[in-house]
Amino acid sequence: MATIDGRDLLWGRRTPPTRGRPATLSTERIVAEATAVADAEGLAALSMKRLAEQLGSGVMSLYRHIPGKAELVALMLDNAFGEPPRTDSGDWRRDTRTLAMALRAMYHAHPWAVAASSETRPVGPRETAWLEAQLRALAPLGLSAGATMSTALAVSSYIRGAMQSEVPGHVPEFSHLEYADARERFPVVTATVLAPDFGEAAELRHYVEFGLDRLLDGIEAARSRA
Repeated sequence: MATIDGRDLLWGRRTPPTRGRPATLSTERIVAEATAVADAEGLAALSMKRLAEQLGSGVMSLYRHIPGKAELVALMLDNAFGEPPRTDSGDWRRDTRTLAMALRAMYHAHPWAVAASSETRPVGPRETAWLEAQLRALAPLGLSAGATMSTALAVSSYIRGAMQSEVPGHVPEFSHLEYADARERFPVVTATVLAPDFGEAAELRHYVEFGLDRLLDGIEAARSRA
C-alpha cells in the first residue's frame, strides 16, 4: 500500500483508491462520522477501530483513505473551520472582532477543536483561509508584516485560550465564600463577587468579549503610539 501524505489529504492532492470493488467509504464520510463522535464525546472517545465499527467497515479499509488518527484529526479540524465570515468593511476593529467571535462560535460547535488546534500539525486550506481573512482585516493598521502576523495570532490565541474554560462550561463558582473565614481572608474577592453588577460579569460570553475588547484597545493604543 502506498504511503499517504497527510498534507496531500488536507490539500486535496491525493486521488482516492480505485482498485478492486467500488469504494463504499470516502474520506468525506469518514471525517463526518469522526466529527460526530468527537462532538458528542470528545477526541478521547475516537479511535480508528470504533470508527470502522460505526461505518460498518474494516479498520484496514479506513487506512486506505486516512493513514491514522493524527491525520484524521487534522482533516476534522480543517473541516470544522469551514469558510471564514465575510469581513470587508475596511474597519480593522470591526472585522477582527467579527472573525474572533466567529472563531469562538466554531469552538462552541466543536469543543474538541480547542485542544486539537493547540497541537503542532499541518495546516489545511480552510484554516489558512481564516488566517488570510485575519491578515486582511488588520491591513488598515499599516503594521509591518511581522507585527501583523503577531497581532493576528495574539487574537486567535486569546480566543482559543478563553475557550479552554468556556467550552466545558467552567463557570467560576464561589460558594466557599459562605464561610466566614474565607470572607475574612479574601475581602476583595468577597466584595467583588457580592457586588450588584457581578451577575452579568459572571456570564462566560462577557468574560470573552470583555477581554477581546481590551486586547483590541491595546492594539489600537500601540498603533497610535507608533
